[in-house]
Amino acid sequence: MNIASKVLTAIARIWSAFWREGPPYFLNVCKNVVAAVEGWLYDQKRALYGIAVARILFGSAALGLLLTNFNTRFYTYGSGAAWSGQLEAPISSFGESGFFDFFFSIAKNDTSVTIFFLMMMILAVTLIVGYRARILLPIFLWLWIGFIETPFFGSDQGDNAMRIAMFLMMFTDHSARWSLDARRRGRNADFSGNVFQKLWNGAHVLPAPLTALWHNLAIIALACQVFMIYVSGALFKSTGEPWQEGTAVYGPLHTMRFGPWPEISELITTMGWSVAIASIGSIILQVSFPGALLFRWTRIPVLFAMVSFHIGIAILMGLPWFSLAMVGVDAIFIRDVTWSRLANWFKKAAKDAPADVAAPEMKTVVGDKRNEELHEKVSV
Repeated sequence: MNIASKVLTAIARIWSAFWREGPPYFLNVCKNVVAAVEGWLYDQKRALYGIAVARILFGSAALGLLLTNFNTRFYTYGSGAAWSGQLEAPISSFGESGFFDFFFSIAKNDTSVTIFFLMMMILAVTLIVGYRARILLPIFLWLWIGFIETPFFGSDQGDNAMRIAMFLMMFTDHSARWSLDARRRGRNADFSGNVFQKLWNGAHVLPAPLTALWHNLAIIALACQVFMIYVSGALFKSTGEPWQEGTAVYGPLHTMRFGPWPEISELITTMGWSVAIASIGSIILQVSFPGALLFRWTRIPVLFAMVSFHIGIAILMGLPWFSLAMVGVDAIFIRDVTWSRLANWFKKAAKDAPADVAAPEMKTVVGDKRNEELHEKVSV
C-alpha cells in the first residue's frame, strides 16, 4: 500500500469517526448549554443585592437633585422659568405626550411646584428604604420623567440612563434585599388574600420560577443597556479629533459649567500626561467594559476603574447625581456574594464598635465619680 492510499485510509477513518461521534457530542454540548441557561434563568433571581444598591443610589440621586435645586425651584422649574419658553410649550416631547405632562400642567403655580418637590422627596426616600417599592416605583418614575424633562437645562444624560434603568427595574425584584419590603415579606410569606392584598403585603403573587425568569430577563436587558451606553459612547468619542489627540478632557474642565473647582482643574490639566490618560483611557475603558466582565481577574479592575471614573466626573465636573446614577447601574455587575460579604463586614464592625467605644467612656465616668468623691472627702 503506497503512501497516498494510507493517507486516504486515515482521512476516511477520521471522517467516519467524526460523523459517528461528532454529532452526538455536539448535541450533548448544546443540551448542556441549554440546561445551563435554563438553570440560570429559572433557578433563582440574580443580582438581588446589585439591583437593591441600584434602587438605593437612584433614590439618593433623585433626592440629591431635588434638595440641591429646592432653593431655585421656581427659577429652574416653576414660574420663574418663563424666560426659557418652557411654560409656553414643552421643551421635550414627553411634555406633549399627554401622559407625562402632569408637572408641565402645574409648573406655573409656585405653590404646586413646592408641594410637588416635597412629594417627590418623600417618594425618593421610600425608594431608598424600599417601602412598598413595587407599588411606588412606577408612580415615582411616571412623575419623575415629566419633571426632569420639563426644564430647559435641568437634565443631563445621567437622567436618561436612570430613566431607562428604572423602567427596567420595575420588572425586577429590586426590594428583595436591604429594604423594609424584605422584612415585611419575611413576616407575610404565607399570607393569603387577593392579588392586591398580596401585592400590598409583599406576599408571592406568581410562581417562583416565573418571577425569577421575569427578574433575570430584566437584569439582562439592563446589562445590555449599560453595554450600549458605554460602547456607543466610546465609539462616538473615538471619531472626534480632540479624543484622538488626547486633549478632550482639557476643554470641559476649563468651562464655568463643568469646572466647579478651577484650582483643581488647573492643577490636573497642567500635566499633559494626565489629560491624555483621562481622554484616551476613558475610551479604552468604556469599549472594553463588556468583555472585561467575563473574567474575574479583569472584572474587578474594570469595575474599580469605572467607579473611579464616575467619582472623578462627580468631583471635577460637578455632576454628582449623574455619577451616582451610573454607579448604581454598574452595581448589578458586582456579585451577590461580594455584597453579602460587605454587609456582613459592616454588621460585624457595627457590633464591635459600641463595645470598643463604650469601655473607655465607662472608665472615664467611673474615674470622674471617684475624683468627685475624693474631692468631697478632701473638702470635708
